[in-house]
Amino acid sequence: MAKLTKKQKEALSKVDKNKLYTLVEASALVKEITNVKFDASVDIAVRLGVDPRKANQMVRGVVTLPHGTGKDVKVLALVTPDKEAEATEAGADYVGLDEYLEKIKNGWTDVDVIITMPSVMGKLGPLGRVLGPRGLMPNPKTGTVTMDVAKAVAEVKAGKIDFRVDKTGIVHAAIGKVSFSEDKLADNAKELLDTLNKMKPAAAKGVYMKSIYLSSTMSPSLQLDPKGV
Repeated sequence: MAKLTKKQKEALSKVDKNKLYTLVEASALVKEITNVKFDASVDIAVRLGVDPRKANQMVRGVVTLPHGTGKDVKVLALVTPDKEAEATEAGADYVGLDEYLEKIKNGWTDVDVIITMPSVMGKLGPLGRVLGPRGLMPNPKTGTVTMDVAKAVAEVKAGKIDFRVDKTGIVHAAIGKVSFSEDKLADNAKELLDTLNKMKPAAAKGVYMKSIYLSSTMSPSLQLDPKGV
């Protein structure tokens, strides 16, 4: 096992493993225990009491974080020529159709979100094996397949993220950067948690939010009190 550095030991000493932190406490402490030289991402992991193998217990949705993610999200708009201008004006980083479909076919996936139109989805089907595993396949449920391309691009740029429960029942999401104030981190986390709470499947029995952890890149995890969020 790798030896802990002095800073890592110091960070661990500030974390009470037996304590369930409030959202405000954890948002302040995660900033204090992060000791990397870059602006680290702050992530939340929520274990849900659902069985994601059952379609009626799949939790998937979108949320607009009030203070954004702090990340410059690269957006590809796969649109017909008549929609190119509005996608560009809304802030899409890449705009086009056939040339980008060919690039994706050859393995290019250097984007964070792909937004497209219903009429284009048929062309994306054959690229599912490339886009699916990377979470890049557009989906009407997350607002990335739409005729209002400009609105979709603007929302993603402003901090709209999509989330889904993984096969182990956990939702992972980045909710900001360590440079954010503790209030902004807490606001973003609360927005996501409130959204998740509203999405409890009727088929899910027992405790819905089993555990919540907040951490940053390479920091110890802080366990939150699910009843206090």
